[in-house]
Amino acid sequence: MRKYLIQFKPFLVFIGTFFVTYIALTYIYKIYLDSFEVSDLDGITKVVGRNVEQLMQLLNADFIVSKNLSSSWMDVWYNKKHMTRIIEGCNAVSVIILFVSFVVAFSGKLKPTFFFILFGIFLIYILNVIRIALLVVLKFNFPEYAHFLHGVFFPLVIYGLVFALWFFWINKFSKYAG
Repeated sequence: MRKYLIQFKPFLVFIGTFFVTYIALTYIYKIYLDSFEVSDLDGITKVVGRNVEQLMQLLNADFIVSKNLSSSWMDVWYNKKHMTRIIEGCNAVSVIILFVSFVVAFSGKLKPTFFFILFGIFLIYILNVIRIALLVVLKFNFPEYAHFLHGVFFPLVIYGLVFALWFFWINKFSKYAG
């Protein structure tokens, strides 16, 4: 048994570090979410909604994002038509937690790890804001593809970015980079 523990130590350290980081960050996020009333919306999701609206108004689109008064989401209006709602799950925090956990599990030196995590969080956040804006516009113009766009295409895009960041991290900066 000891032989196998020694043989698989790098893998076990990776798995252990990944899960400890993932569970810790998820727990911290849950505490954060629990600090809000059920009918309220968390601050991160509000900022995401505001940034989506700012992006679209920058492009001169008739786009309004407003807090729903009776529920915990933001309503999205495009060209005077209610298109969708932004809920807590739309803020990409769960994707960011997954990204950070993986990078920490494959961490290298502290400074590059810290800056790569910040860069990755920023990139994922920006892509998520663009994703929501594009999803609304595409859903408006191609409503028959709404399920495909929301359930397949855009998750593929955002997780594809995360995978590309991980691949880049492992090959250039992690302690396993050659």
